[in-house]
Amino acid sequence: MGNGFAADPTVTVVGGGFGGLSAAAYLARAGADVRLLEQHERVGGHAGVLERDGFRFDTGPSWYLMPDVFERFFAHFDREPGDYYELERLDPQYRVHWKDGDAATIRPDRRQVGEVFESYEDGAAEALDRYLATAERNYDLAMDRVVYEGREGLRDYVDTDLLPLLPRLRLLGNMDDYVERYVQHPKLRQLLEYTLVFLGGAPHNTPALYSIMSHVDLNLGVFYPEGGIAGVVEALAALCREQGVTIETDVAVERITGSAGGFTLSTDAGERETDLVVSNANPAYTERELLDPEARGHDDGYWDAQTYGPSALMLYLGVEGELDQLAHHTLVFPTDWDPHFESIFEDPRWPEDPAYYLSVTSKTDPTVAPDGHHAVVVLVPIAPGLDDDPEARARFRESVLDDLAENAGVELRDRIVVEESACVSEFAEYYGDPGGTALGLAHTVFQTGPLRPGHRADVDGLYYTGAYTTPGIGMPMCLVSGEHAAAAVLEDHPGLVEGPATVPSR
Repeated sequence: MGNGFAADPTVTVVGGGFGGLSAAAYLARAGADVRLLEQHERVGGHAGVLERDGFRFDTGPSWYLMPDVFERFFAHFDREPGDYYELERLDPQYRVHWKDGDAATIRPDRRQVGEVFESYEDGAAEALDRYLATAERNYDLAMDRVVYEGREGLRDYVDTDLLPLLPRLRLLGNMDDYVERYVQHPKLRQLLEYTLVFLGGAPHNTPALYSIMSHVDLNLGVFYPEGGIAGVVEALAALCREQGVTIETDVAVERITGSAGGFTLSTDAGERETDLVVSNANPAYTERELLDPEARGHDDGYWDAQTYGPSALMLYLGVEGELDQLAHHTLVFPTDWDPHFESIFEDPRWPEDPAYYLSVTSKTDPTVAPDGHHAVVVLVPIAPGLDDDPEARARFRESVLDDLAENAGVELRDRIVVEESACVSEFAEYYGDPGGTALGLAHTVFQTGPLRPGHRADVDGLYYTGAYTTPGIGMPMCLVSGEHAAAAVLEDHPGLVEGPATVPSR
């Protein structure tokens, strides 16, 4: 083929998270011979599933947002999400309990949401309309001209197509200041800023660009996929196999040596030879644990200096009886959440008055719990790197259950029939996440866009995909990341496949 590869060149994808599955599918669709190696018994990466005694829990992501991105992804393969799973739009989308006894329910109805806003502040409904209209315009521009275009280097931003974005440079200021231009009531600001936790950030350190998440939330809506997030993972794996990807699970890659045309992957199942590698393991782990020192692009100090998103205490609870106070998605907020964010980003410690989230998927999908029971996931964001020894976790668990009973009127203790948990240690050990972060690199100003890791590693023939790379955190962004990683592979090695070496959007 004139490319220095073997007669039948191969690409091996290391890790079966959303980014790895996406990259594998795109490469296989282009005609590459693709093998995906996943160290765990299931693909999905952080989007895992836990099954115990008739309960089923999504162990990672639980919000299905940005349905347009999923539709675009499947369309590249002449498919649509409905070929694999049905979507149910949630109503209510979520419920918020504040710790002063107040509560609000957000429905997929802009008029109803406007009434909620107006009930807290005169003129807030009209301000919300303006805020969301701006967020929608910014979303469309950001997705079409930046995210989908795959601009991962500073030189990629010297482009006349980006001129409409110049007036929006003020969006590099922080979210807190930006939202305050529209509404002043602290609770309304929380309603417009809570999605930042999905990005691993806080209102004071996340660029106002991410106000587009309010468009995602309040305009595009919140959905539940058939089978939960695990159902989406199964769909991606099925799509990969349809494209010809070979998926091997329970194969852990322990070392990557070589370069383009001659990689050796040392695994716990023996050595594998391959021409090119796409790593869905995060770049920090890949460099520190999988590459020889001379092949690394950064030293430990570089990775230690990055700003990582929160870790989390996760409780997976099988609960007997009804939970009328909780919706499918429920948020519990202190009226002042700044101390909690400080405990994550400024002075790492267990939060004394935490903001937290509960998922009760059995409210929508009765198959995830036995009759008369609910599957409950409690997620409390905490600082990465905390010492989460059993005593500390037990103390914090008790304080969270106390808080839930006091501030949401939900006493769970005597009703829990199944319980599992995860925390800093599990994220560090199970996924190789630095400091046990649950999300990866936070979307701070200096870790956004071209300042985030790109898809090409310093080793010729090694590529990265996933939440640590551009465009960033979240299932939709990881699908796009896989697309761009595949495009980079095909652009660098056009002889890898017969015919045009492109992914569908290029």
